[in-house]
Amino acid sequence: MSRIFVHGCGAVSPAGWGVGPMRKALEENAALPIKPLPRPGWTKPLNIRQVTPPSPRPDFMTHARLRRTSPISQHVVGAALEALGPDAQRVSKGELRLGIMLCVMSGCVNYSRRFYDEVLREPATASPLVFPETVFNAPASHIGALLGTPAMNYTMVGDPGTFLQGVALAAQWLSAGQVDACLVIGAEEADWLTSEAYYIFSRQVVLGDGAGALYLKKDIADGALAELRAITDCHLYLQNQNRTKAAARARSQLPGCQPDHLLADGLQGLPRLDGPEAAAWRDWNASRISPKRILGEGLMAASAWQCVAAVAALAEKKYAAANVSVVGCNQQAIGAHFAAT
Repeated sequence: MSRIFVHGCGAVSPAGWGVGPMRKALEENAALPIKPLPRPGWTKPLNIRQVTPPSPRPDFMTHARLRRTSPISQHVVGAALEALGPDAQRVSKGELRLGIMLCVMSGCVNYSRRFYDEVLREPATASPLVFPETVFNAPASHIGALLGTPAMNYTMVGDPGTFLQGVALAAQWLSAGQVDACLVIGAEEADWLTSEAYYIFSRQVVLGDGAGALYLKKDIADGALAELRAITDCHLYLQNQNRTKAAARARSQLPGCQPDHLLADGLQGLPRLDGPEAAAWRDWNASRISPKRILGEGLMAASAWQCVAAVAALAEKKYAAANVSVVGCNQQAIGAHFAAT
C-alpha cells in the first residue's frame, strides 16, 4: 500500500456529537444507558443506545438539503465536517478535490419504513417527497451538495467489514491521483425495524446509531494524526470457511502483539457472538478497547468508531501502532493496521 495518512477524524455516537464525548465514554469504560424504543403493536419496547439531538443545533442543519433528512444524514454530515476541519472551506472553494466514500449496512431505514408504511396504507397518497430519502446514497449526496464538491462520491453497502473496504478503496483513489483527499464515513440510524431484526437472532444485542469518519491524504504534512499501514484481505464466510476461520485468517495478516500497541476490537460482551473474534485474538495481552461494549452495536458506524478511537489514541502518542479487527455479522472478517506518525 502507498503511504496514506489520516489527517482528521470525526464521530457522532450515543455518547454525543464529536470525537471528544466518544473517547471520554470509552475511557470511563462503562456501558452507556439503554433507552426504550417503542415497537408498534408491542407492549414491551426494544432496547437501544441512541444519538441524542445536538445542543446547540449545528448551523449545517439549516441547509436546504438537510431540513427534512433522516438522522443518518445528520450523523454523516456531523462526523464528516469534524473530520475535515478547516479543509471544508478549501473543498467548497474548489481548491481541493475531495472524494467521498460512504459505507452503510441498514442505511436510511427510518424513511424507508415510513414510505412503505404509507404505500401499504394508501398507495395513492404515499408522499413522493419521502422516497428520495430512502435510497442508500442519500447521505453521501447531501454531504457532497453541502460541500459543493463534484469529485468522486460512492456509497458501499455491506456488513460492518465494508467500512475497511471503503478505506482500502479510498487509498487506491489517492494513490492513483483520482482525488486530492478522501472522506470515508460509516453510518447508521436507529429504528425499531432493525432492532427487531436483531432481536429475532439475539435478544441481548443492543443496537446503537451514529457515524464515524476518517479524512485521508497522501502527504504527511500539516499534522497527520496517523498512518494507514495495511488493510487485510477480505476473508469471506463461505461453505468451507466459517466466521472462526475467517477471523483467524484476518488476524494472521496483522502485526503481532507488542507492549506499546493497541487493539480496537468488535467485541460486545456476548460470548456466542464474540466467540470467533475472541478466539482469533486470544493471544493479545496488550491494551485493547471494545467500543461496542460501551456504545452499542452500531453496525457500520461501530467499525468507523473502532478506527476513529484507534487513530485518536495514536494522535495523542499513547501507542506506537494500533490494529483494528472487524468480524462482520454476515459477510467477512477484515482488519487494519495504523501507526503513529
